Amino acid sequence: MKTDGAAQSAPFTGRKRSLIEDARRDRDRERDRASSSASPGPSLSSDSFVFEEEKSAKVTINLLFALKNEKNAGFFKAGKVFETFEAKLLHLESRPGRRSKNSPSDDLEFFMKCEVHSSDIEIFINSLKRVADDVRIAQDEKVPWFPRKISDLDKCNHLITKYDPDLDQDHPGFSDPEYRKRRAQISELAFNFKHGDPLPYVEYTPEEVATWREVYRTLTAIYSSHACRQFLEGLQQLERECGYGEDKIPQLRDVSAFLKDRTGFQLRPVAGLLSARDFLASLAFRVFQCTQYIRHSSAPMHSPEPDCCHELLGHIPMLTDREFAQFSQEIGLASLGASDEDIEKLSTLYWFTVEFGLCKQNGAVKAYGAGLLSSYGELLYALSNEPEYKPFNPVETAVQPYQDQTFQPVYFVSQSFEDAKNKMRQYSSTIQKPFSIRYDPYTCCIEVLDNPCKIQNVLGQMREELKILHSALERLGQC
Repeated sequence: MKTDGAAQSAPFTGRKRSLIEDARRDRDRERDRASSSASPGPSLSSDSFVFEEEKSAKVTINLLFALKNEKNAGFFKAGKVFETFEAKLLHLESRPGRRSKNSPSDDLEFFMKCEVHSSDIEIFINSLKRVADDVRIAQDEKVPWFPRKISDLDKCNHLITKYDPDLDQDHPGFSDPEYRKRRAQISELAFNFKHGDPLPYVEYTPEEVATWREVYRTLTAIYSSHACRQFLEGLQQLERECGYGEDKIPQLRDVSAFLKDRTGFQLRPVAGLLSARDFLASLAFRVFQCTQYIRHSSAPMHSPEPDCCHELLGHIPMLTDREFAQFSQEIGLASLGASDEDIEKLSTLYWFTVEFGLCKQNGAVKAYGAGLLSSYGELLYALSNEPEYKPFNPVETAVQPYQDQTFQPVYFVSQSFEDAKNKMRQYSSTIQKPFSIRYDPYTCCIEVLDNPCKIQNVLGQMREELKILHSALERLGQC
């Protein structure tokens, strides 16, 4: 049920750029590259020639060619071509050439990634053909790279600077050298973390605990009337099992172990806001990237950047619920291999659900989004009579304009997490990819289903699981 009046006592300082804005910039960059690539160039077939235009009028191409072993003369001649056209070598691999009747075993095949002037492409290729055999252009990957196993998340570390106390004069901690030093120390723990390492322990200062205490007291005073049932149940469990309370900031290692037992999610320390693609990819492995530093004591009731109050109070209680955990993973799985345009849409869906989502329970509207549950002012506003409510529909939600400088004018309401999950799964099936994927919880790996043999193998595993379920029903006399 909505309440009259939005408490505006807590000032809203703005969130700076969001996950969506980051994804939007990636999409725009790709469009710029595509339009540059469409400019007049060499008359090579479009399905075999891949390059991207740069401001310096240079392009990057991938070359495959063979050289006969004539006392290295072929290699030196090829090198002369590269030198003549001022080609910049970016990557080089060599291997034995393919065996054939006309190709002795001592031939070599080379893969080169190089950068050349766009106006020289055609003559450069023709010149190389005069000194090398079987010159051909290799395609770049059509699908963006994504992690295949959980340890690959070590590579998903592209931070987006949005509200840095060392750089942004509007940051509450900008003029506080001690806070900036402390923030850097805690962030360094995340930079050094690798999969398999013990989660870093932070000995929080009395001032940091005091900030946590004020946030905890203020928010827990209104949770009972504004938060959804799953959040309240999760918070109670965390208070019993992980030391949640006013006088102690929970440690990631304790919370992660608890989540792992409850829903299979685990935490990973992060130094700040990750790129949209990297953050969403982590969710696919049921890994939540979690900051450990805390907001500045001068602005305890709102932070325009992720901090441990936002993560531990806003996100973690919801991740103790199995339905919500699976819903979060569905968004992550949908992002793997998706285009930049689809990443932007998925980021928007994440924004209006996991961050600012509402749901109906017992005829009343309740909050489940972490951005609401960690912000006193916006939580009261979202459940007031002021904003507009719309039913959660992924197709519509994915293109809804968002607001990151003030409260949202529109919130999306889900009937239930099960309903939201089913709608998200249906939406994800419309994202165009040349393959399907499956998460293997035993190995924490992503299985790419791109050939019939892999699909048959998965079907075999499913049959065995169905036999177990059938046997269980027989034992209960239900079959």
